[in-house]
Amino acid sequence: MQLTRFSDFALRVLMYVHAAGDRLVTIEEIASAYRVSKPHLMKVVSALTRAGYITTVRGRTGGITLARSADKIRLGDVVRRTEPDFALVECFTTGSECVIDGCCRVPNILRRALDAFLAELDRHTVASIALRPKELRETFPEAFSKADT
Repeated sequence: MQLTRFSDFALRVLMYVHAAGDRLVTIEEIASAYRVSKPHLMKVVSALTRAGYITTVRGRTGGITLARSADKIRLGDVVRRTEPDFALVECFTTGSECVIDGCCRVPNILRRALDAFLAELDRHTVASIALRPKELRETFPEAFSKADT
């Protein structure tokens, strides 16, 4: 199983925002730190806002912050909200035309594997994987120097 870049960026945004503490961070800062596209991050931030994971503050001194405690944001929930589907094989989709659908044993194994994957993600929160504020500053000094100006 491979997560989409969207889910990857969603997790990275949450980690960064958490590590920034109470300080509002900007999309530009995160894009610079991770060297990713600002337009793509804007879509990710919009989805995370709609899902209730982050709050945005508009204006010249605005930015983003977590909408709830990082220890309450389970990775499994984020991935479920950001992945378009979990159709690992054709027979997981509606209208499957697989000729061995119904007698094949692979789907049951893959469903259990997917359940185990998501259960493992559910055991972890943003707080448990995020960098500490000091680590964030040391890892991304250029992002902080831009944010401080």
